[in-house]
Amino acid sequence: MILEEVRRTGAVRVGDLVVRLGVSDMTVRRDLDVLAARGLVEKVYGGATSVVGRSTDEPGFEAKSVRQLPEKEAIAALAAGLVRSGTAIGLSAGTTTWTLARFLDEVPDLTVVTNSIRVADVLQQSGRTDRTVVLTGGVRTPSDALVGPVAVQALRSLHLDVVFLGVHGMAERSGFTTPNLDESETDRALVDAAGRVVVVADHTKWGTVGISTIADLGEADVLVTDEGLGDAARAALGDQVGELLLAPVPGRGEEGTA
Repeated sequence: MILEEVRRTGAVRVGDLVVRLGVSDMTVRRDLDVLAARGLVEKVYGGATSVVGRSTDEPGFEAKSVRQLPEKEAIAALAAGLVRSGTAIGLSAGTTTWTLARFLDEVPDLTVVTNSIRVADVLQQSGRTDRTVVLTGGVRTPSDALVGPVAVQALRSLHLDVVFLGVHGMAERSGFTTPNLDESETDRALVDAAGRVVVVADHTKWGTVGISTIADLGEADVLVTDEGLGDAARAALGDQVGELLLAPVPGRGEEGTA
């Protein structure tokens, strides 16, 4: 509840939370300490504020993994339906692609290339004997991506049927972006290796801009997002991406496609 209130209003006060939750001052402060340690809020005198977005901010995997969970699950379920047996696919690093990896257990005869240790672990845990998982080398980032020249060189010799790309942000002018320059280059190599590019990103990524562009909006053959995306964003994206798919989120309206 604290985290949702911070996201809704931008800030919370300890005194207000004590009254609202019916708990002690120390309980609220301990909860704020936990949220701040995970990178989800910034503690200030008397309370906490939302984390200020900067183009080079790169939250860790744990911090990102607890954000927009229903949206990520819905996006992953819809995106998994685009995967065909007997194909070679790429999964970039990120919590949305990590969620997608968990939805691929029923797809037989897959070769998956990824630069994410987390994604590779999920795919290996399925125990399927008809699956090949290729993990690129590289330097590890705070979001558990393997990036840099080693990863780029490995990807340049590959040809993948479809690549699923997670992004830090998306905007009309800057396209799909990341706060990490090395990750941008590695993701670009993934895009270049793809016969088809599918971007998976929840609606909160719209309007967020990282320091480096991975790809222009028009380079996405498909963008899978959720129905929380606003009308203006739907119009802007619908004009540029090949296909815009809106995943239904429990508790909201019906699924839409633009």
